[in-house]
Amino acid sequence: MSANNSEITTIEAIEATVRQWLDEIVVGLGLCPFAAKPLQASRVRIDISLAQDPEALAADLHLALCRLEETPVSILETSLLVVPDMLADFYDYNDFLDVADAMLEEGDWDGVIQIASFHPAYQFADTDPSDAENFTNRAPYPIFHLLREASLDAVLASYPDPEAIPERNIALFRQMNRDALKRLFPYCFRK
Repeated sequence: MSANNSEITTIEAIEATVRQWLDEIVVGLGLCPFAAKPLQASRVRIDISLAQDPEALAADLHLALCRLEETPVSILETSLLVVPDMLADFYDYNDFLDVADAMLEEGDWDGVIQIASFHPAYQFADTDPSDAENFTNRAPYPIFHLLREASLDAVLASYPDPEAIPERNIALFRQMNRDALKRLFPYCFRK
């Protein structure tokens, strides 16, 4: 099925927004000290799922997992599956993570690929929606970040004190006032 011009424009705009988030937030603020290298080497793939139902999204996720597994790491280090038309409610997104985890099990990807989760309304358990730590996993759209565990293990082994990364990120967002957060994450403050 070929995409029409308006779909192509929409996909390009979504991808541009995600790339901006990666450049300015993830890399720019140093949230993930390992993200810059694969981004600069063009080894990060961004797939936009136009799925409208869970079955179609599961098919897109399966395809992304297969692609990551089958592509050499020298070409594709990691990938993001962006879901602009579904899972706007964080609890629906969180429920779909169970489907994603089951897919990892069924496809023998458990221990090979892991999925990191990002969402505009991300909320860790036992936090309030406005708590600073939630911004560490906030993104312009629901995103499933597919990571090769071997690559992750390698970078973590060479990084001093990787356990301190989440605490550093939380402290970074705690020092920001609401206006700074609104500038960085305008999609989190729309009603």
